[in-house]
Amino acid sequence: MDSTAQLAYLLSFLLLLLLPQATAFYVPDGQRIPVLVNKIFSDNSQLQYAYSDLPFACPATARAGSSQNIPLNLGEVLRGDRISLSDFELEMGQNVACKPLCTRQIGRRDVNWAKSLISDGFVAEWIVDNLPGATSFITVDKTQKYYTTGFKLGYQAVSSTSRRPTHYIHNHFSFVIRWRDAPRGGDGQKVIVGFEIYPKSVSRDGRKRDGCPRDVHTVHHGFELYLQPNNTRLAQQYPGSSYLPENDDEVDDGATLSIPYTYSVFFKREDKVEWANRWDLYLYSQQDGTTTHWLSLLNSLVICGVLSVTVLVIYRRTGYGDSKSRTDGLLEDGKASKRRSRKTSGSAPVVDEKSSNGLLDGGAGVVSDDDLSSEEDFDDASSWKRLHGDVLRTPAYSGLLAPFVGSGIQLLFMATGLLSLSCLGVLNPSFRGGFISVGVGLFIFAGIFSGYFSARLYRTLAGMNWRKNAFITALLFPGLVFSLIFVLNLFVWAQASSTALPFGTLVGLLALWLLIQVPLVYAGSWYGYERSKPWSHPTRTSSIPRPIPPQPWYSGSLRGIILAGFAPFAVLFVELVFLFRNMLQDKGGYYYVFGYLSIVGLLTLLSIAEMAIITTYTLLCAEVWFSTPLSAEFLRA
Repeated sequence: MDSTAQLAYLLSFLLLLLLPQATAFYVPDGQRIPVLVNKIFSDNSQLQYAYSDLPFACPATARAGSSQNIPLNLGEVLRGDRISLSDFELEMGQNVACKPLCTRQIGRRDVNWAKSLISDGFVAEWIVDNLPGATSFITVDKTQKYYTTGFKLGYQAVSSTSRRPTHYIHNHFSFVIRWRDAPRGGDGQKVIVGFEIYPKSVSRDGRKRDGCPRDVHTVHHGFELYLQPNNTRLAQQYPGSSYLPENDDEVDDGATLSIPYTYSVFFKREDKVEWANRWDLYLYSQQDGTTTHWLSLLNSLVICGVLSVTVLVIYRRTGYGDSKSRTDGLLEDGKASKRRSRKTSGSAPVVDEKSSNGLLDGGAGVVSDDDLSSEEDFDDASSWKRLHGDVLRTPAYSGLLAPFVGSGIQLLFMATGLLSLSCLGVLNPSFRGGFISVGVGLFIFAGIFSGYFSARLYRTLAGMNWRKNAFITALLFPGLVFSLIFVLNLFVWAQASSTALPFGTLVGLLALWLLIQVPLVYAGSWYGYERSKPWSHPTRTSSIPRPIPPQPWYSGSLRGIILAGFAPFAVLFVELVFLFRNMLQDKGGYYYVFGYLSIVGLLTLLSIAEMAIITTYTLLCAEVWFSTPLSAEFLRA
């Protein structure tokens, strides 16, 4: 059994180990249910903040085992999660009409920051039984219910008196936990199939002694985030002015605002939702785009079909031309020999009559300059046939070509693994942070393939120092990515965002890169250079490079790149819109249509390969054989 088969069996075994088991978490009556607070995020901002770090949120105390940080995997840390226990006391099956949580004192700066977060539409994410707290919605036709992750911190309204925007903070939370009987197990055991949060803004007036509103269901006035301006200080700052501004954002004069927080808990039986399907309500919003996905696939198939027909025409044309040239050569062999015998006294060399395989065939079917008796015969020969001695010439800056190819193989392996595991259901929304964690692991492991293909191509290009090539492959692209992450992390850290990576995480990523990936790339490079044969060239390179003729205006660098990249981009465009909209705009949703994405990804790879064939054929027909790895012609091909 060869090494490739052994590696395939090993990956299959690891994949079977990763397949998740649909096992529910049973909760008996009366058992405490922990409520985890995570972060706040907004569709209008790329910054996230830990909810437990907000100055206006209730801090967790040591009661009931709260104030404990939850261990996070690498993917959760990279996506900005900061999960910790809270002081909410929930017991299975025990409804709570109202219970106080805390009273928070905040100053002017904290009030203004809370207003800013509310204006930007920030949403808080809490978790129960690995389900994010959701806001419930009903479709327009009132036939389907669906969820969006999180709830808003507050809302903004226009004051009826001053006609200015006023901000209200949500300080009462109604938890609705939907459950059903466990499919198996002892009596009284239940499973949670839904977690809904209905926030309200309740003013400080009309409350009981414990701080709870007298009637939570009939709230007429919200809790406004407002502090009276310090007129004494403002009068000193603006002497002689008849108008004193109310906005006093930067000065904290010791004035505080007390925000009382309360919550209610309601348990409702839900037999229509199975535990294994409880995430479907979070994914319902993606079902509206099913028609668009199918139209996108149809568009991609049409584009790939056109490119395939073009490639077939090119193949048919070159194959027919080679066949015709061989036939004409046999018919005119006697006449050509007589013409050559008149010009030379010696015997003419015999041309090998082996069959031609096309563009890179080593001799047969290729018209050399010596065989062309006149300028007319020279013009009749195909342009690309005259480049057989130059097309495989080692390009300039070839030391960068092999590392780029190796890094591309590494990214391709990672993307293929992620899409495969996602289509199999291994990577799903319930595996929080799993997509990023597995992606990092696949990228690190793919270093061995990166080193192998980079070293083998490096040897094919007559490279001598494979160790240098291995270290360039291992350090160039990952180093650029790590440097970019480090620089961006400095800006995010300056904003005190939870998206900023902790120092320990940066050290861990650096260790994964230098201590694991670099040795894997080195091992793959050793095997690819020392144990594998280089790819053989079907033709010999001529000693004198052929000059490149002037090119027409439409074959310019920028225009060529745009034209060559248009078709693959058109194949991927629609699905890319869905993906980026989920990543950058609709952060409360989950992208889980990896089946469509996998098909579109395969079509994109096919279109890139076909476009490379078309572009290469066009360049060779224009007698453009020279291109550096960083040139426009290389990017087009």
